Formats: sequence, C-alpha cells, structure tokens
Amino acid sequence: MNRTDYLASMYSLEGQVAIVTGGTGVLGGAMARALAMAGAKVGVLGRNREHAERVASELEAQGGEALALTADVLDRDALESTRDMVVGRWGSITTLVNAAGGNIATATIPEGGDVFGMSPAAFQQVVDLNLTGTLLPSLVFGRAMVEAGNGSIVNISSMASPRALTKNAGYGAAKSAVDNLTRWLAVELGTRYQGKIRVNAIAPGFFIGEQNRKLLVEPDGKPTARGRAIIGHTPFGRFGEADDLSGALVWLCSPSARFVTGIVVPVDGGFSAFGGV
Repeated sequence: MNRTDYLASMYSLEGQVAIVTGGTGVLGGAMARALAMAGAKVGVLGRNREHAERVASELEAQGGEALALTADVLDRDALESTRDMVVGRWGSITTLVNAAGGNIATATIPEGGDVFGMSPAAFQQVVDLNLTGTLLPSLVFGRAMVEAGNGSIVNISSMASPRALTKNAGYGAAKSAVDNLTRWLAVELGTRYQGKIRVNAIAPGFFIGEQNRKLLVEPDGKPTARGRAIIGHTPFGRFGEADDLSGALVWLCSPSARFVTGIVVPVDGGFSAFGGV
C-alpha cells in the first residue's frame, strides 16, 4: 500500500452512514458537508423540513449522498421513527454527530441585569436542549450502531464548559454536563460492546452563528466589545470558521481514531490554553 492509499484508508468514511442533528445550522451544516466529502452517507436532521432539504440538496450537488430528516431531538418517538427509516433506506447507522443545541436570551444575564432574577424555567430549557438533546439521539441511534457492530458518536461541547463565561449560565452548565455524559457513555458503551462503539466530543471555541451573531459582531461586521475581548484571549486572533471543525470531526469518526474514546477535543484557536498574559 502506498502513502496515498494508506492515508485514504485511515481517514475515509466510505461505507459509513452518519446522522447530524442540528444539521441545518451553520456549524452542523459544515460538519454534515465534511462527513459527506469524506465518503459517508449523511442524514441531515433538523426541526425545519425545508432547511434540512436545502442542506441535503447542497451535499448532493457537491457529489455526496444525503437525506433530509425532520425530528426534534427531545422527541424520542420521532427519533426512533427516523432511525428506522434511515436503516430501512441505507441498511445501518454508524456515525452520530450531536450538533443540535444552543442558548436562549432568557437563560443569560443581560448587561446590568439581576443575577438572582434569572429564570429557572429558561435555565432548564437550555439544559434540556443541550444535554437531553444529546442523550436521546445517542440512545436511539446508538442502538443501531450496536446492531451494525461499530459506531462513533461525536458530541458538541463548548468553551463555555471548562471555563466560566460571564452572563452565560444555563449554556455553560449544560455543556459541562455534555462533557461528563461523553465520558460516561464512552466507558459504558466501550465496556459493554468490546470497544466497537466510541464516544468523543469536540469543544469549539468562538464561532459566529445565527444565535450569537449580534453578541459577537456589529452590523458592519466589526467585533462587539465582547467579541473583541474573546479575540484578545484567542492566540490565533480571530473567530473560528465553520470548516475549522472538519478535520477533528473526520478524524474522530474515521478508522484512524479507532482507539480513541472518552475525550473532549478543543478546536478553539488556543483560547483554552491562554491565561491572558
């Protein structure tokens, strides 16, 4: 085997069937594209059918094979129906990327706001979306991986997990729980299924999406005060770009990571390493 063939075999996802929850978002869509370009068949799962179809069509236009899927990550029955449909169509499911998640304004503390006035209901809503919305797809699609005899689950954490960020309560707590869930699932599934099912996470740094755009950049594209503070604490001196996640994702899903499980990989331009001085 020559060098080119060796690298292709180590990082190829040919024959894999992947589901990307939150695949209609900026980061989820980029991750779905990376998996498709690496050879996987990709189910783009989101709550909005039209958006899922748009992303799936884009993947197919680029030479991939994709399927638009509609389900809420908090609806187990809908997820199970989706799983059964995908297995019926493509024969198996071997990869899951839990990219669904996010924050809501009422679970954060506004500038000058009352910390003690934060809505517990909003806090719980964010925890449900990010934590339970990672657990349920893992349970539902993970069962199909057991039947297939192999699988890789990649959860999406955040820099809000290892380091407390001002104003950001529910989201940081939820992503910290996702990190712990990742390790627990890695141990539980690894020991029960002889290392056939791997579970890892990626912790993105600061990427601009629709949910945080106004928080990080002005209408003219220049960073806000918070955006400047973030860039000032990022050694690479910029926000992440969606495709910056592709390499880590494909690696974690590929044969080259066959002995890797239970880790959280920062993709953050050095943010987590920087002490500010």
